[in-house]
Amino acid sequence: MRKQHLAILSDNKPGVLTHIAGLISRKAINIESLTVGYTEEPDVSRFNIVISIEDDKELKQTISQLAKLIDVIKIINLDEAPFISYELAMIKVRYDTPQVRDELANLFHAKVVDVNLNSLILRVTGREDHVNALIKVLSPYEILEIARTGTISLSRGLVPVKAM
Repeated sequence: MRKQHLAILSDNKPGVLTHIAGLISRKAINIESLTVGYTEEPDVSRFNIVISIEDDKELKQTISQLAKLIDVIKIINLDEAPFISYELAMIKVRYDTPQVRDELANLFHAKVVDVNLNSLILRVTGREDHVNALIKVLSPYEILEIARTGTISLSRGLVPVKAM
């Protein structure tokens, strides 16, 4: 299994997410991460999807079928060219002393966004491996809760996905 990062531009209409996710799940492909948001064009949505895929044939077939969906404008496999990926995570951790709190706040350039008497919430942005490393470092402490956005990706250079 390997991860593939897909950028999908679609019409900004109700039901598009259901069609895209449904097609992928019907093929028994695991969606590792899925984010959707507006683009620079208000009537266009951008999906950033990370899937686990067995082989190139399965990937090509999936991309081909996604491209046939009526509201899909364009699909790009970002793994075919240089791209940048980041995610946002918020991690709530229990702490006992102010020294531990200060220690935690300095990890991985994490930002403290909330402090209570015995817990704090750290915000971290970075590559998935960066976020995973922070979580591993925090594991000796009591992690109370984690919320992650999932991966978002952009191709590098001047050419946007819509022009690829």
